[in-house]
Amino acid sequence: MSPAVAPVKPIAIVLPQFHPIPENDLWWGEGFTEWNNVVKARPRFKGHYQPHLPKHLGYYDLRLPEAREAQAALARQYGIYGFCYYHYWFAGRRVLERPVDAILESGKPDFPFMLCWANENWTRNWDGGFDKVLLAQRYSVDDFVQHARHLLQYFRDPRYIRVRGRPMFAIYKDEGIDEECLTAFRSELRNHGVEVFLCRFERRAGTNQDTPRAYENFDAGIEFQPLTRQFDEAMRRQNRSRPVMKYLRPNTYKRWLRTLLGLSVRQPDRIFDYQFLVEHDIRYDFQACRPIFPGVSPGWDNSPRRPSGGALILRDSTPERFRAWVVEKIRRTDWELLPTPFLFVNAWNEWAEGNHMEPCEKWGLGYLEALRSGIDRSAIHEE
Repeated sequence: MSPAVAPVKPIAIVLPQFHPIPENDLWWGEGFTEWNNVVKARPRFKGHYQPHLPKHLGYYDLRLPEAREAQAALARQYGIYGFCYYHYWFAGRRVLERPVDAILESGKPDFPFMLCWANENWTRNWDGGFDKVLLAQRYSVDDFVQHARHLLQYFRDPRYIRVRGRPMFAIYKDEGIDEECLTAFRSELRNHGVEVFLCRFERRAGTNQDTPRAYENFDAGIEFQPLTRQFDEAMRRQNRSRPVMKYLRPNTYKRWLRTLLGLSVRQPDRIFDYQFLVEHDIRYDFQACRPIFPGVSPGWDNSPRRPSGGALILRDSTPERFRAWVVEKIRRTDWELLPTPFLFVNAWNEWAEGNHMEPCEKWGLGYLEALRSGIDRSAIHEE
C-alpha cells in the first residue's frame, strides 16, 4: 500500500489537560491547568526557545465547545485525519475525561478520534517528587472487563477511528499487564459485538514487555516519537561523538556546597540535537519485529515541567527539519505491512513538553504547513 494509492492519514496525539479538575486543584493549586507550567518556563541556555506561547488558538479551555471546534478545524485545514486523545482510567476512576465526554455527548466536532489509555502512575515528578504517587495503576482481570464495558460508548460512535471496521485503541505501556487481562478485555468487547484493534505505544527500552508472546497480544505498535528505542541509541552515540550538554552541568564546587548546606541540588538537563535524532531515526528499521505505525514529532522540551532540572531537551528543531523527517519517514515505511496508512504525530498540544503542532509565537503555522507539505510531496513522489 503506497501513499499514492491510499494517502497517508496523520493522527495527532492530544493532551486534554487544559481545564481545571479537582485532583489538580488539590495537588497543584486551585485552577491549575497545563498553561500554568507553560507560562512560567524560562530559557536555560543561550538560544534555548522558552517559553512556548500559543498564537492562533490562544490559552484555550477545553471545557468550551468553541475551543474543541477550533482545534478540529485547524487540524482539518492542514490535512490531519484525526485526533488520538489520552484517556485516563485508574481502576474505574476517570480523570480529565470532560473534553472527550463532551465530544461524545454533543456529536461535535465532526472529526475522527480515538483513545489511548495513558496508564502510567500519576506522580509529583513535575516538582521533583518522582517517588510520590498520587494515583496508582492497579491491574486486574475484573477491572479490564469493566474498562471494556465503559469504552463501548466511544467505540460505537461513528466518528471513532477504525481499522478495517475495528475500533482502534492504544495502550501507552503494557509493562505489568498480564496476558489474562488483555484476553479478558478483548473477550468482553466481543461479547458486545466489538472486535477491537489493539495497539501499544512503542517507546524507549524498558517501558514495554519485549517477549514474542507480548507482541502477540497486540495487533500493531505505534511509534511514540521522539522517545523510542532509536532515540536511546541516538543519545548514546551523540554522547560519545559530540556531547552538547556539558555546559549545563552545575559547577562541582557549587553542588558540593549546596549539599553541605542541605539545599537542593539542581539536576543537569540532557540536551540533544533534533537533527541528529532525525538522521538516526530514518536509518532505523523500526518495523523489523512486527507491524508498527510510523511516528514523527515536531520536538521535545519538558523543561517547563522540570523547574528543578533534569529536563530532556531536543534543540534546534525547525519546520524545515520536521518536514524532511515526514518525507523520509513516509518514504522508508513499508506500508504493505500495515492495514491502513496512519502516521502518528506526537503531539498536537503538549505545550509543557515543547512538543506541539498548534501554532506558537515563534513558528506560527510553520509545523502544520510542514506536515501538509511533507505528506503532499511524498504522495507525488510515489506516483
